[in-house]
Amino acid sequence: MGVDAPTDGGRPEGRGAVYFVSDAHFGLDGNGERERIDRFRSFAARVRARAAELYIVGDFFDFWIEYENAVRPEYFPILHELRGIVEAGVTVRYVAGNHDFAVESFLEKHVGLTFSRGCVDVELQGRRVRISHGHKIGRKLPQRLLDALLNSKTLRTLYKLLHPDVGVRFGELMSRASRMKHRKNGTPPAALEKYRRAARARLMSGKSDLVIFAHTHYGEILRFGEGEYCNTGSWMDNYDYAVLQDGKIRLMKWDGQNQQ
Repeated sequence: MGVDAPTDGGRPEGRGAVYFVSDAHFGLDGNGERERIDRFRSFAARVRARAAELYIVGDFFDFWIEYENAVRPEYFPILHELRGIVEAGVTVRYVAGNHDFAVESFLEKHVGLTFSRGCVDVELQGRRVRISHGHKIGRKLPQRLLDALLNSKTLRTLYKLLHPDVGVRFGELMSRASRMKHRKNGTPPAALEKYRRAARARLMSGKSDLVIFAHTHYGEILRFGEGEYCNTGSWMDNYDYAVLQDGKIRLMKWDGQNQQ
């Protein structure tokens, strides 16, 4: 993994690259949040200058709940950057993760991005790409039932009857419990293998030649047959991102300094 440096003897990438980033979990109190935001600002400048598209592959915010007339102030800096990317002419697509169950229409209506709850299948630079956060891979029945409950519009409507101060606080506690469990245990090798098998099955089916997942916070690129699997890693932990340029996928780490 390296820094997204200029290619061809110093010539920067032409406008038209496709960027992928996930698992930033913005909205945390402390825990390096200031640095994560600052680095994303410089990354956003790179995206505005060079990208045709930006895919957010889930869990960009640690906990998002929409109220008609209330937005968490912690999200203002990131929302401003996303809006700036859109206004620069870059198409921004957000593919939902497990922390995104309460997203409604705000991001599409006021930021200008496109939000998708399921897998996205798209052709990019001549490649057939499957994009998914991947949190439903290998889920057992109790977990699938919980997913269905959390994604229920009825539940989201009832939840918003709570005062925002109460609703946000409760959501933060749930989100923190999930995140701390992951940080304590890491991603087990067996879980990584589930993602690899799922990607391999998709690639070997011939329906895609590039599969992009997230969620594991473990970035990697693997080849299966004629196709490739890329996990975008974690912006929160490592400032990972991926870039597709001229049909070639690369996994990178943003150091916030190389602004070529």
